[in-house]
Amino acid sequence: MSEADPSARAAAADTLAQRYGRKRARPRSRWRAWAFGVVAVIVSIAIALLAYRNLGSSPISAQRVGFAERPGHSMEITIDVERDQPAREAVCIVRVSDANKAESGRKEVYVPPGEEGARIRTVIQSATRPVTADVFGCSYSVPEYLSRR
Repeated sequence: MSEADPSARAAAADTLAQRYGRKRARPRSRWRAWAFGVVAVIVSIAIALLAYRNLGSSPISAQRVGFAERPGHSMEITIDVERDQPAREAVCIVRVSDANKAESGRKEVYVPPGEEGARIRTVIQSATRPVTADVFGCSYSVPEYLSRR
């Protein structure tokens, strides 16, 4: 069979078609495309909501303003607390670290209802000599034993 002979090509194609069957043209189904599009939109919305919830601005945050070592393995820390609902009480966890950067003390600090921004000062006891203090985090979920209601 020569490559230039079209009748030989047609005969070979017929022989292959008899042996294996002819290819059927697959009808394009539009419902699959629509279903894929709907699923893609739903997944995209879910990812956007999760990202907003986890990466968006937090309703309450605190920032360390200063700290100073006190006698007896303790340290005083001053924090500024910013919150979106000043009428609600809150709690912040502050901690101190030793020279090895290991946490050596921790304390829950009650933040009373009041203004949007509050400055809180507290003293944290440490197991070893503290070298720094920081804020671990804040929440509106105040434990019952810490609440002043």
